[in-house]
Amino acid sequence: MPESEARPRTILHVDMDAFYAAVEVREDPSLRGKPVIIGSAPRQGRGRGVVSTANYEARRYGIHSAMPISQAWRRCPGGAYVRPRIAFYAEISGRIFDIFRSFTDQVETLSLDEAFLDVTASRRLFGTGPEIATRIRQRIAEEERLTASVGVASNKYVAKVASDLRKPDALVVVPPGTEREFLAPLPVSRLWGAGPKVQARLAQLGLKTIGDLARNKPDFLEASLGRKLGRRLHELANGVDVRRVDPRPGRKSLGKEVTFPSDVEDRSRVERTLLALCEGVAQSLRRKGIAGRTVQLKLRWDGFETHTRQRTLERPADMTEAIWPVARELFRQADDPRRLVRLVGVSLSGFDHPEDEQLGLLGGDDPATSDGEARRELAKTMDAVADRFGRDALKRAALLDSNVRGA
Repeated sequence: MPESEARPRTILHVDMDAFYAAVEVREDPSLRGKPVIIGSAPRQGRGRGVVSTANYEARRYGIHSAMPISQAWRRCPGGAYVRPRIAFYAEISGRIFDIFRSFTDQVETLSLDEAFLDVTASRRLFGTGPEIATRIRQRIAEEERLTASVGVASNKYVAKVASDLRKPDALVVVPPGTEREFLAPLPVSRLWGAGPKVQARLAQLGLKTIGDLARNKPDFLEASLGRKLGRRLHELANGVDVRRVDPRPGRKSLGKEVTFPSDVEDRSRVERTLLALCEGVAQSLRRKGIAGRTVQLKLRWDGFETHTRQRTLERPADMTEAIWPVARELFRQADDPRRLVRLVGVSLSGFDHPEDEQLGLLGGDDPATSDGEARRELAKTMDAVADRFGRDALKRAALLDSNVRGA
């Protein structure tokens, strides 16, 4: 029997520590020790953008990613506000991922600064999981002068939780057989698929920790939360996650873009166009039976200057309701109202199968309600109508006065 089948898998989750901010501090040592916020300039507290990321000094002020930049300014007006340089971060990310691939070809990219690695087959060459994780962290520190937190476990979920537990610059190892014990004292908010509404429902049931869920029978959770989510959360609470690390060969992203016939000043027109593009991308994802984890916005000004922004979702998405708010936020973060817009586009990457993790939808993550399932059924109906009668046979009300064809 192959070693990978005879023994537990060894999975690493590597997460760079405040990656964008850490790169800027490395490039400008005068920022060291200061709160660093990556995002558009706050313009004395009146900026329209959002925080892309913040270093740990800034997080002490309660600043976090996706927070409006104006709110970050009010909390920390003395912080260093730095515009993101995505192309530069991507270049550094490429070198870091080359380090990962020097230990294993089983690397699943989640974003520029985060990945799963299956090093089960690498143990004979490079040592145990903790030894490989230590070597990876050492090489990142030596070659890039950056830090990474790594979780080592027998599956993806536990490795992900472990990497986040003692950030920054931490190595957390969960030996095989101790997964349930490791998870038991943690709050239910650390369960994948347990959004705010699900957490509220669990609190009503008296379930506050992951251990509380693990001690209940699956039938109780399925009856209380819905069959699919109840079963899934029970498995996770017991440290069970059978998903494989997927290096995702082939297509890296799926996206759509529009070049306007003439440069556009009207931001509402740009946003309607972006909504239509999100609708088209979501429909394409559903047709292919995949979901994307990372949303990327592409924006080109008059003069052909092009900018990109991206954000990684908590779970893969193939629904407009999950993709559109993020794309709109990225646009508002990148926007310069003094410029005319020539092109706008949206794409998704980090593909997965929606049934693996998409247990809830934005605004309807509580399976005790029918919102999420109803939206998905509506989306399927719209897909069927589009397939039979054409892409413009049904439109959202917001797009009725638009000639944009996103699908």
